[in-house]
Amino acid sequence: MNEEIALSPNKVAAFLDKSPCEFTKKDIINFIEKNGIRMMNFRYVGGDGKLKILNFVINDRKHLDEVLSVGERVDGSSLFSYIEPCSSDLYVVPRYRTAFLNPFSQVPALDLMCSYYDKHGVALDIAPENILKKAHASLKEKTGMELEALGELEFYLSSELDKIYTITPQKGYHESHPFSKWELVRIEAMKVISEIGGRIKYGHSEVGNIVSGDWEYVQHEIEFLPVNVEDAADQLVTAKWAIREVAYKYGLEVSFAPKIIVGHAGSGFHIHSRLVRDGINMMVDENGGLNETARKMIGGLLELAPSITAFGNIVPTSYLRLVPHQEAPTNVCWGDSNRSVLVRVPLGWKGVSNMVYDANPQEKEPNSNKMSKQTVELRSADGSANVYLLLAGITIAARHGLENPESLKLAEKLYVSFDVGKNQHGLNLPQLPASCFDAGERLLQDRGFYEKYQIFPPAMIDRMAATLKAYNDRDLSERMFGDGDALMRLVKQYLHCG
Repeated sequence: MNEEIALSPNKVAAFLDKSPCEFTKKDIINFIEKNGIRMMNFRYVGGDGKLKILNFVINDRKHLDEVLSVGERVDGSSLFSYIEPCSSDLYVVPRYRTAFLNPFSQVPALDLMCSYYDKHGVALDIAPENILKKAHASLKEKTGMELEALGELEFYLSSELDKIYTITPQKGYHESHPFSKWELVRIEAMKVISEIGGRIKYGHSEVGNIVSGDWEYVQHEIEFLPVNVEDAADQLVTAKWAIREVAYKYGLEVSFAPKIIVGHAGSGFHIHSRLVRDGINMMVDENGGLNETARKMIGGLLELAPSITAFGNIVPTSYLRLVPHQEAPTNVCWGDSNRSVLVRVPLGWKGVSNMVYDANPQEKEPNSNKMSKQTVELRSADGSANVYLLLAGITIAARHGLENPESLKLAEKLYVSFDVGKNQHGLNLPQLPASCFDAGERLLQDRGFYEKYQIFPPAMIDRMAATLKAYNDRDLSERMFGDGDALMRLVKQYLHCG
């Protein structure tokens, strides 16, 4: 038995006794033949950031081998607004390491995530997964380090009001059933996500409890473990699909939208990341503290954070969440264990290895985990994000921070140790954009960072900025102030973004 996958809930990895990164075409065919699989599904993310699907009936072994070897054609103009119908054919080719047993299909089916290629067999320059791949390759080439990332998926489940155990508004954090509703849905979603390859850290109820008439909205969160940034993107988009499918099974509506009801907690999409070389966290010094590499990375995140909103906050309701005096950030700054800042440095278990022995005096075995758990967390993004482009932007910011000789000075200048939300007056800190329009302008202003090393195509930056500016949502909150019906219509319009 492969020790790396011992106890792994990933059904394909467990059957093959292999880590997913080692999967081959032969392995995929073997799994299909030995497990009575009758269908295969290709999955890929379109220009809108949402997961698509192409279904195959497996006719015979020859047909299966052919599809796995060469992929299939799709209409690119229907998947990307940047592609003209007159020359729109694209190839989708499976990435074997992403194979998972579909937990929702009535017919036994194996699903694989795919990459896009153009008519010349070249990776499509505007494909989200390819942009992330290029960004990560550039970081590895320039620094010799890889980026690992994890996401925190926050979402609301809505149902009829439970009049037996009533929820308390804004008091849902880590509540257990029956005081927090639909824990069974969260747990079932976690089980499914882990079985299709997602590496989950934990799940819990979140702060947001909302009562509106005869309905209640209860907020949940599922957080992942750090993995290679490219794998993190695949896991997050399939996880959002799985959560929606489980909720639908129970007749529930789930939303990852940044705002459900104005005035109540929104849903963020916080991203933790760390730089790794040869399995070692490169962001800590010999004493476990944050080192110069980490501070440079933070400097890069702070510098590009305003334009990263163009990937991570892409609907008008994103900016109903990013408002002053809330836990969501508006100021560009960072701090230790500080949830009011844009970039948070969470507790990293520095110098506290004795805790388990204090809690368990009978324990004698030394801690075998040598990998530092330290990460840095970008707290601005929300559920509207295009996951691949957001992670590409973060990867580019990390690389820029390491390349830029001014990064350390910027990080030093923008460090804060107080509650930014309660101390707005007199602050001289840069601000995040306050609208999609502003985010589009910041993307154009910073485009050189994203186009460097041919990662983002210039035409794509132009189109993305134009799309954001077309919302014409400057001063949207002020224009709609006092008009509750208009605000509710806006929220409902983007309820199922991302």
